[in-house]
Parts: sequence; C-alpha cells; structure tokens
Amino acid sequence: MIYFDNAATTQVYPEVLKTYTEVAKKIWGNPSSLHSLGSQATRILEASRKQIAELLGQDSKEIFFTSGGTEGDNWVIKGVAFERAHLGKHIIVSAIEHPAVKESALWLKTQGFEVDLAPVNAQGFVDVSALESLIRPDTTLVSIMAVNNEIGAIQPIQEISQLLADKPTISFHVDAVQAIGKVPTERYLTDRVDFASFSGHKFHSVRGVGFVYVKAGKKIAPLLTGGGQESDKRSTTENVAGIAATAKALRLTLDKAADSQKRLVAMKQILVNELGKYDDVTVFSGLEDFVPSIVTFGIKNIRGEVIVHAFEDHQIYISTTSACSSKAGKPAGTLIAMGVPQKLAQTAVRISLDDDNDMGQIEQFLTIFKQIYQNTQKVR
Repeated sequence: MIYFDNAATTQVYPEVLKTYTEVAKKIWGNPSSLHSLGSQATRILEASRKQIAELLGQDSKEIFFTSGGTEGDNWVIKGVAFERAHLGKHIIVSAIEHPAVKESALWLKTQGFEVDLAPVNAQGFVDVSALESLIRPDTTLVSIMAVNNEIGAIQPIQEISQLLADKPTISFHVDAVQAIGKVPTERYLTDRVDFASFSGHKFHSVRGVGFVYVKAGKKIAPLLTGGGQESDKRSTTENVAGIAATAKALRLTLDKAADSQKRLVAMKQILVNELGKYDDVTVFSGLEDFVPSIVTFGIKNIRGEVIVHAFEDHQIYISTTSACSSKAGKPAGTLIAMGVPQKLAQTAVRISLDDDNDMGQIEQFLTIFKQIYQNTQKVR
C-alpha cells in the first residue's frame, strides 16, 4: 500500500499515539475542576500550550485550542468580523481559500458584510497589486492562506505583510493548516500576522485538535460561548490528551522538517519531470515557491476521480484536489481561479507526500501511471 494523500490527513506518529494514550489513561480529569485531578490536567494543558508557542516562536498566552482547521478558520473570520464591525464591514479573502475560510466569509454577506475575493495569477499566487486595489477605508480583515491545499503554491505572506504594515485597522489572518513542516515559520507567521489557524491531523497528530494563534492585544469575539474556557475565547472542555499529542507531533514534525524537505524536493522533481513527458498530461504544481510535498496534474479528457480509482485498484491512494470538497464533484476551485478551463480542471488529481514516503514508492507510482495512461489512450 502506498499512501500519497497526506494533504488530506497524515498517519499519526507512533510516539504521538503513545502520548495520547498515556494522557487519556492517566490524566483524565477536567482542567476546569478545582480538585487535584483537574490540576493535573491543567498542568498538561498549559505545558502543551507553552511547547507549541515556543516551537512557533510565540507566547503561550497567544495560543488557543480548537477542534481543528475548520473551526479555527470559522472562528477567526466570523469572530474578527463581528468584533470589528463598528470599524467597518468589508472583508477580503483570496479566491483560492479553503472552503472553511471562503464559505465563512460568504456567510457574513448574509449578515450585512461585504466580501471581495482577491484574484490569483495563472500560477496560483495571490496578486498583491490586485489585493491592494481592493482595500477600502472600511476594510477590517484580510485572510490569505499560507500554502494552497490544492496545488501547493506558497502564498506571498511576507509581501502582503509589508502591504498591510501601515494599515493597523486591518486584521491579517493566515490559514496555516498546510504549512507546518513544509514552510519555515517565519515565512508565514510574520510580525504583521494577527491570527493564524492550524490543524493537528495535518502534521501527524490525532484528529479533532487544532489551535489558533491570536497576537497579544488583538480582540476576537468567541464562536462558542459557555463555560469560559481558553480565557473565555472558546468554551468547551479541552481535549487534554489530544492537545498533548498535538504538541508532541508539532515538535517531531519540525525536528524532521529539514531532512524531510530535502527528500521531498528530490521526489517531486522526479514526479514533475516524468509526468511532464506525457503529451496529454498537464502538471499544475510548479517547483519554485511551491511546497515539495504536493504535485497536482491531470490527463486530458479523463476526469480526476477515474484516475483516483484506477490507482486505488493498485493500492496507491491519491485524491482529487481537496479532500474536504471532493465528494461534491466540483472541479478544483483553485484551478478555476487560475483561469484553467473547467473541463481541464475536472481532470486534476493531487499527490501529496510526507516524510514516510520514499523514492521506491515514487518509482512504483510512475510504473503504474504509465499503465493507466496507456489504458486511457486506448479508450479514446
């Protein structure tokens, strides 16, 4: 079995699963409880928060736990919009954002907000000049992803940070779900970024745990109200075992990042070069300013789901471009935003690699791909 769908979810590291199991068995008290079992849970919770903050170069008071990337994105987009509504009701998100961001922003339109989508160029990068032209006196939030989940394009967060440097009334959110271990932290968590959302299962933790970075002094309305957990920003009993596991996963992922990136670069180079030799193959993911873990391509006139199932017959698991919306049967939103014709966009499939993949698997994939490609030519 070859798993090439790591942008959808990653396999939990054994060490991380061990941490989760041990904490779940031994530290099962509610952190909000006043007795000693609650105090034990609080110590684990706060130690995990501190570790995550230090690994990202931030303060522990700036880390707030969530159930994952979707909740984090929803919280920031809606929470910042409502918190700052007295300053203006205009929001800008990019045209290639994950649905958790884009749909949250579009929902705000039903609440009286105005939303503009910042366009991208033909390679999938946000057009910073076009973004600048959309900014208005009543703009209160700009949200741009760090790494696009469909084609792997690393967005110009540093350049956008410079653009917003003299605009303190605009909050800047970065969806960093696909960035951990793939892009140096300083490239997307700049001093100008006010909010950033993360999801543990994208870097070998258990599902159901994420966190949001909220810069000190920045205000955000809570999405969940109730018991006042997470400094009254996100009410619900914290998943202590999952949070401890996520802190462990973050450390392991960042420790391995330098070595794994070298290997991924080599693997992606071979994939791009070999796939590019086929006349009817279009490779949508580039090499420069793209993460080395994602290669998105399509075979002319063959829908992506056909290719996904053809590889599945050989126990090779890839995906159409976004696991979160693939079952909706829609073409890749990023490709459409790039100006790719819909028929071509519908051919797109995504290979997403991680540090447990190797060159032998790449060779196996290319061997099977050749067979599948030849079969597609026969049926035309």
